[in-house]
Amino acid sequence: MLVDTGANVTLVRTDLAQKLKGNFIYTAPNISLKTATGEKAEIHGKLDAAIECGSRKFQHKIYVADITDPCILGLDFLQKFNFMVDLEKNEIRTGGEEIPLFSAGAEDSKLCSVLAKEKTIIPTRSECLIQGVPEASGKFRYAVTDFPSQVSQKGVLVAATLVDLKREAIPFRVLNLDHKPKTINKGAVIATCEPVVDIVARPQEFSESLRLSSILENLEGLNEEQRTAVKELLQEFQNLFSTSDSDVGRCNMTQHRINTGNHPPIKQYPRRLPFAKKEEAERLVKEMVDNGIIEESSGPWASPIVLVKKKDGSTRFCVDYRKLNEITIKDSYPLPRIDDTLDALNGSQWFSTLDLPVSTFQV
Repeated sequence: MLVDTGANVTLVRTDLAQKLKGNFIYTAPNISLKTATGEKAEIHGKLDAAIECGSRKFQHKIYVADITDPCILGLDFLQKFNFMVDLEKNEIRTGGEEIPLFSAGAEDSKLCSVLAKEKTIIPTRSECLIQGVPEASGKFRYAVTDFPSQVSQKGVLVAATLVDLKREAIPFRVLNLDHKPKTINKGAVIATCEPVVDIVARPQEFSESLRLSSILENLEGLNEEQRTAVKELLQEFQNLFSTSDSDVGRCNMTQHRINTGNHPPIKQYPRRLPFAKKEEAERLVKEMVDNGIIEESSGPWASPIVLVKKKDGSTRFCVDYRKLNEITIKDSYPLPRIDDTLDALNGSQWFSTLDLPVSTFQV
C-alpha cells in the first residue's frame, strides 16, 4: 500500500477490486484521472471498502483504476480521517496510534539479500530446504521473501516465506523445475527480502497439545526416546498438516498451466440437476469460495459439474473435464520402476503414510 500525499483521491488496482466483496459503483466511461507524468488513467468505478491501517479499519469510497501499485492512499483519505504525516519519524499518526512507513528511497527499506549458508545440490525436479543467512543485519527483523525470488540458477524457485532475520539460519524451501540437478554454491543469493510492517497473531482453531497427545497415543512399539523424536518432528512441521476439511493448503512456488495448443476453447452447457441437488451444489460452491479454494471468473472455457455420492453419504463436487482432457497436450512423466522403489527402502524399519485432504484439489 502506497501513501501518496500528491494523489487527490484514493485508488485500488482493478484486479484487486474484483476480489473484494463490496458495493461496486460504476462511473461514466469518460471519467479519467491524470497521473503525475501527465498520462490518463482509466477509471472503472468506485468501491466502498474497509481499509485497515494499524489496528483500525476505515470505511471509505475508493476509485478503481488500472494502476501499478495495489492501493494508493490519497489526500481524501488522509484528510477525512485526520491522519498526520511525520516525514522525520517516517510514520503516519491517527487517534494516538503511530503507523511506521517505509520510504522507497530510504536506506532502511532496501531489499535484504539472503545467502546460502552452505553448498547444496537440488536433485532433478525436486524440492528441498536450504539454510540461508542475511547478507546484512540490523536493517529490520521480520521480512517476507520477494516472489518470484532472484536466485543464481535458472529453473530454481524459492517459496514466499515470512522470515525472522535475527535467526542464525533461515530455512528456505526451493524447487528445481529443471531436468538436471542444480547446485547452489555457498554465499550465493537464494532470496531477497523486504520488510514487514506489522505481524498480527491470529488464534489457533485447535489445540496443538491435544492434537499431538492423540497422535502419540496411537503410536505403539516406541520407547520414550523415539516418542520424543516423533513429537519434536510433528511440532516442527505442524503447519503442514490439515486441521479441517477446508484446510487443503496452497503452494505458490509455481503456476499450473494446461497446454491445449491452438485448439479453440471448449464450452459445454450445464447439466440439469434435481432441485434438492441444486441447493447442495450452491452450498458446496459457497464453501469453496469462502475457503479460498475457488474464485469468481469469466472466460470462454466451461465444463459441467457432477455431484457424486461418497461412501459416507456426503457429496463430492466434481467437474467433468473429459472434453478438455481430449485436447490437452500431456506431459510425459514416467513412473519409477516399482522394484527400484522397493530397493530404496532396504534397511528402513519405520514407514509412514500421508492422506491428502480433498485430493481433487491437490494438483
